[in-house]
Amino acid sequence: MTPPIPVVSDLAAPYWAAAQERRLVLQRCDRCERWHHFPIDRCPSCGTSDALAWHEVSGNGAVYTFSVVHGRAAAPGFADATPYVIAWIDLDEGVRAFGNVVGCDPSSVHIGMPVRVVFEERGGFGLVPNFGVAA
Repeated sequence: MTPPIPVVSDLAAPYWAAAQERRLVLQRCDRCERWHHFPIDRCPSCGTSDALAWHEVSGNGAVYTFSVVHGRAAAPGFADATPYVIAWIDLDEGVRAFGNVVGCDPSSVHIGMPVRVVFEERGGFGLVPNFGVAA
């Protein structure tokens, strides 16, 4: 089984388009300057609905928290990939982003571990951002 192909909504289209260019973009509210991941249509901090813009971020950060999935994957298509790591990453820009930590032994992942965005090819879709150990 292969991991599922992301569903690209109109709201998330800029995120996925940038990923195909190996760029990580996230939304930031132009009014209150709060960052957001996942894509949203209204800033929950200030209630602004039309002041969210996409900005490129460095993709550098550190693991905030994580979980190692063993044996029974939570989502169809990931069973063959166990064990795998899902994590919240504190990016240098001050936003917390969600993704998998890849390219390392899952038992080596720890809170505070430096990571950077990496782009993995997902068959039938294209590039998907995840995080790998920072050199």
